[in-house]
Amino acid sequence: MGARRNTILGLATIIAFVATGMLANAGAQEGDPVKGSAEIDYPGFAAMSDEVMAYRESRLVSLVDFNEMKDQPDTIILDTRSQFAFEAGHVDGAVHLNFSDFTDEKLADVIPTKDTRILIYCNNNFEDDIEPVMLKRAPLALNIPTFINLYGYGYENVYELGEMVSTSDADVNWVSSLQTP
Repeated sequence: MGARRNTILGLATIIAFVATGMLANAGAQEGDPVKGSAEIDYPGFAAMSDEVMAYRESRLVSLVDFNEMKDQPDTIILDTRSQFAFEAGHVDGAVHLNFSDFTDEKLADVIPTKDTRILIYCNNNFEDDIEPVMLKRAPLALNIPTFINLYGYGYENVYELGEMVSTSDADVNWVSSLQTP
């Protein structure tokens, strides 16, 4: 009786093991999320963010310097907010490329060369806190990922407006593309 019992227990264990494997495999095939992706590299992003942090700090400029730089050759002002926000108001002379549209090709369409000086700003540079420059949570301000991504795409001649100003300040040169009725 002992050998027969051990055989039955052994077979039951094997059946349970196989069934568990089949259930796990079926669950994975029914759309369980795959962990990780070859095209998403969070550790690489974190490493690049660390690399860029000190560099970015040296590239924060005052509004006076921002305005002096924008009028120099081979310089663009890049606004990466939404199309609606850009049309509702932006720094005069800025070109638009939505941050979520960054690719090598689209950046090259907007930025003449990798050596072009790029000036950036975002909602958190404006104290108004009204449409189209509603303040974002400080660690999530668009300047940060914009700077990191531009650097990562090989555009290292980037300067960022480093202070808060008002859109009504004449030195900001705020304009709107929306037509007033």
